[in-house]
Amino acid sequence: MLPRFKAAAVHAAPVFLDAAATTEKAVALIREAARAGAALVAFPETFIPAFPVWAALSAPIDNHDLFARMAEQSVRVDGPEIARIREAAKASGIVVSIGISERSPVSVGCLWNTNLLIGEDGSLLNHHRKLVPTFYEKLVWAAGDGAGLKVVETSIGRIGQLICGENTNPLARYSLMAQGEQFHISSWPPVWPTRRPKGGGNYDVVAANRIRTAAHCFEAKVFGLATASVLDKAAFDLLAAHDPAAAEVLEGTPRPPTFFLDPTGAQIGEVLQDEGILYAEIDLNACVEPKQFHDVVGYYNRFDVFDLAVNRRRLEPAQFRDGPPRAAEPAAAEADGA
Repeated sequence: MLPRFKAAAVHAAPVFLDAAATTEKAVALIREAARAGAALVAFPETFIPAFPVWAALSAPIDNHDLFARMAEQSVRVDGPEIARIREAAKASGIVVSIGISERSPVSVGCLWNTNLLIGEDGSLLNHHRKLVPTFYEKLVWAAGDGAGLKVVETSIGRIGQLICGENTNPLARYSLMAQGEQFHISSWPPVWPTRRPKGGGNYDVVAANRIRTAAHCFEAKVFGLATASVLDKAAFDLLAAHDPAAAEVLEGTPRPPTFFLDPTGAQIGEVLQDEGILYAEIDLNACVEPKQFHDVVGYYNRFDVFDLAVNRRRLEPAQFRDGPPRAAEPAAAEADGA
């Protein structure tokens, strides 16, 4: 028998661009989910310290101050904020998935859109950096690497994670399917403006998130959790004060919900639009029957036709070789003296 458990999806606003305060809010939500009996709780994209929606609202030359604040409030994986989250996970005995804006240890201006998976014992199970920042996110975040394209074996099943637009990437999704994923976590921003509302044709983030999440659940035969953040009044007011034209765009752009899906792509229960925590009962045994119809990492594939290689090395800016030069081989030394 496969595990059964209760999962929690957070639909909440960070304390905008305040890493310490947002960390404490996350700790409170972790404790709340654990008290409700959840074995897993998932937070939205870059919950700490915020999603940089300003990159969509005004020209880069007008956003230097907000980028500087984002860099200042972004966090290190080995820093005090993540240590606090790991302590809370251990104290509550709950698996935690959380999005952060990650600071580089070697550059004050290099940031990554990162998702962490933390075990119920507080251990860091996975550290995934978004492969490609989407659209205007490129003005804030660097490209990640494949080191975090991993499915983690836990006491409640095999868990995989992708961030926002990565759920549109069929090869990234397949790489998780090929590792036996059973529960998929997707994390999303509070708003995704692509056009000024009065012109029409704006990106329908509600439909897009549902299509992508449902497609993965149906193809992989896994349960899915989609967790989106909230743009609260404090963040709205700050962005509108920074650029008065932003208010109209933010007011007229759809807000993504938080929801659960089963292995057929069908929705479980209701969606959550107001700030809070959404819960669902998960029975991984329901992943088995649909595999009879399409098992794309089993019988329903042609591995003699298709061949996927995934580079999971962590990329570094340089390789340093310290110490004295290696001594010459004896044969080479004799040849040089001849």
